[in-house]
Amino acid sequence: MTIRTRFAPSPTGYLHIGGARTALFSWAYARKFGGTFVLRIEDTDVERSTPEAVQAILDGMKWLNLDYDEGPYYQMQRMYRYKEVIQLMLEQGLAYHCYTSPEELEAMREAQRSKGEKPRYDGRWRPEPGKLLPVPPSGVQPVVRFRNPASGTVAWQDLVKGVIEFDNAELDDLVIARADGTPTYNFCVVVDDWDMNITHVIRGDDHVNNTPRQINILKALGATAPQYAHLSMILGDDGTKLSKRHGAVSVMQYDEDGYLPEAVINYLARLGWSHGDDEIFSAEQFCSWFDLNHITPSAAQFNTEKLNWVNQHYLKQADNARLSALVRPRLEARGVSVGASPVLEDVVALYKERVSTLNELADEAEVFYIDLHPAKELLDEQLSAEALPALRELSERFADIAWEAPALGALIKELLAKHKLKMPRLAMPLRVMLVGQTHTPSVDAVLALFPRETVLARMRRYL
Repeated sequence: MTIRTRFAPSPTGYLHIGGARTALFSWAYARKFGGTFVLRIEDTDVERSTPEAVQAILDGMKWLNLDYDEGPYYQMQRMYRYKEVIQLMLEQGLAYHCYTSPEELEAMREAQRSKGEKPRYDGRWRPEPGKLLPVPPSGVQPVVRFRNPASGTVAWQDLVKGVIEFDNAELDDLVIARADGTPTYNFCVVVDDWDMNITHVIRGDDHVNNTPRQINILKALGATAPQYAHLSMILGDDGTKLSKRHGAVSVMQYDEDGYLPEAVINYLARLGWSHGDDEIFSAEQFCSWFDLNHITPSAAQFNTEKLNWVNQHYLKQADNARLSALVRPRLEARGVSVGASPVLEDVVALYKERVSTLNELADEAEVFYIDLHPAKELLDEQLSAEALPALRELSERFADIAWEAPALGALIKELLAKHKLKMPRLAMPLRVMLVGQTHTPSVDAVLALFPRETVLARMRRYL
């Protein structure tokens, strides 16, 4: 059997982190077994689906490097097929027309609720042997309902949650086509999975209640149901349902916030799945290791600190030229023009091990390309009377010294000894004058990045 998985988002919003994890797991399962990964856009909600949302999904998939083998298929382009199958089901007695009005449905449900019963369609238009159906009201367009089995159970071996079983008596006859003829979500999904030969459906557990209905329709059509794996929800840092304030944002927001796609992929892979104690691994390793047996049925918890830690690891390992290309547009978006000196790659190389995101890396790099004016309070605090003589001598000696870190470091040590100062008394005011901070990488390395003229100008402004 050739494994065929699918990711089927609705373009009613952006691709969020939960959807991205579903896409990742579906993609990885297909890749592990040399199968096919299908992208399907479920755009039948015409009022809420937008071209912008479709593009956001495609952009998110591209940024995460989740390549698909087929698609994107669009449900709105397959309407002819859904209507064809509905007509077939009507002819075979698998579905029927129902003329119950919305008002009648609400009255029916209210009466059931008042009796303590589960509100459900009562089957009044369902054809049965010997049953006399009402006369169809004139001028009313009927919906089409699926004849769900009236007895027995529907069960499946969920590849994450184990055996799940529903009593058919609890499932009323699902509407598969609205009064205007448009098919409903649960029906379109069934036809698509059938036509596209999907073997494994990996999706969120908010779809568990849809699954028995979909299985029953597939059985009625004589089709083989795929295997299902329902992923538990992702909780926020605080253990509550994931919201915008802790992760439930567009995948592309992670790009804007300065995360690397490989870091997001690595982090998502560990949200509800594990491979021993392995924390850091490539997408290729993940595909080779991934299985459905090690997905936990309990909810995963999003942890921003952990994501930052993973991203920091990938920043440290990343090529400096690549990081420079990612940091440059971030600086330019702030109105910072990156000059020829210092070379941005050199700045990135010095600072990349001290940051967690590309945006933080841009923060550090910015001071090398702007006319910096440190806070007066900070200058007053660091430019002590004790340090000023040594700083002034440094400024004079910097004018003709070899402009490289070893020589600069040696000069600083020489003047520390001469003026009987400890390193912080000289290094911290130097840092403040140069970059407006008291903590940086080694001060001689920072000095060497700047053009000599910039260092002298910044020092003499305050000495």
